[in-house]
Amino acid sequence: LALRDPMSMERTNLLNMAKLSIKGLIESALSFGRTLDSDYPPLQQFFVVMEHCLKHGLKVKKSFLGYSKSLWGPLEMVEKLCPEAGEIAASVRDLPGLNNFYDNSAVMVEEEGAVIVGLLVGLNVIDANLCVKGEDLDTQVGVIDFSMYLKNDIDDYRSGERNGQVAAILDQKNYVEELNRQLNSSVHGLQGRVDNLEKSNSKLIEELAIAKNNIIKLQEENHQLRNENTVILIKAQQQLEVTQVDVDVELDTYKQSRQGLDEMYNEARRQLREECQLRQDVENELVVQVSMKQEMDLAMKLLEKDIHEKQDTLIGLRHQLDEVKAINVEMYTKMQTSDDGMKQKNDMITRLEEKTNQITATMKQLEQSDKDLLSQTRTLAMSFVKCASTDTENQYKLVKDISF
Repeated sequence: LALRDPMSMERTNLLNMAKLSIKGLIESALSFGRTLDSDYPPLQQFFVVMEHCLKHGLKVKKSFLGYSKSLWGPLEMVEKLCPEAGEIAASVRDLPGLNNFYDNSAVMVEEEGAVIVGLLVGLNVIDANLCVKGEDLDTQVGVIDFSMYLKNDIDDYRSGERNGQVAAILDQKNYVEELNRQLNSSVHGLQGRVDNLEKSNSKLIEELAIAKNNIIKLQEENHQLRNENTVILIKAQQQLEVTQVDVDVELDTYKQSRQGLDEMYNEARRQLREECQLRQDVENELVVQVSMKQEMDLAMKLLEKDIHEKQDTLIGLRHQLDEVKAINVEMYTKMQTSDDGMKQKNDMITRLEEKTNQITATMKQLEQSDKDLLSQTRTLAMSFVKCASTDTENQYKLVKDISF
């Protein structure tokens, strides 16, 4: 037969003991139906079994005193997986001799550890009242009492009687402890009320003394204020009499100054009316000047139009003169070639020269009339500009005088 691994056998044994311990603890707790104390044997054996499971496969820590094992190192890792265990982990950190991790074949690393954790969920149905002290954690690991799990019929009967007696004792103990707790709570409550009443009484006495001192100070201040009020009233009456005389004098002065101001106001109002009328006249004159300017602009446009028409006529006459000269030249050439029509040609030339002279005279008259029109236009424009500049200066001076 192949030999089994000793570590595997230890894990199996510890798992079976954990099952028996948890099952026995739940059954005994449910049969009693009350809160369990730290002196309860099945609860003590449960802690012994759990301590053996936690210490199984722990790495050995070497020190000057030899080799030692500590289960607090792995318990620190619980904080990372369950944040609610932060307070427990903080208290564990303060303990000396913390170690790290298990061997690969330890119970807490293998599948048996997960099974034990699942079994521990059933303990939620148990209520326990435990008081764990520092020195309790420094003791050696207890020995598992297998006799609690290997029982015969006689042991069952004796344990039943023993359990009945223990149950009665525990009932009495729990009743006394509960009564003691209630009395302690009532005593603490009454003591707190007494302390509160004493504090409130001392505060009231202090406040009463302060209030009396405040009343005395207020009475003194009231008397002082009354005296000051009387002095202030007398001074105020004296100042009122002096002020009344000053007011009468100022009233007479005001009446006299008011009369002078009324006269000045009437004079200023009359001047304002005159200036308004003068401004109205200036505005009417300005309107007339504007209309005259418009008429002058219209006349200038008409003169320009007439000048353009005469220039067009002059240009036409010049074209006719050029044609006549061309005909004259042609006739003169023909006259040299032809002797027969000499007289007719001479007559024609004479008539053409007369016509030419007439056209030349007409052109000179038109040019002279154009010059006369241009000179008249320039004279009118110059006179209008001078008149407009003179009127503008007068209007500006008049408006400036009115604005001032």
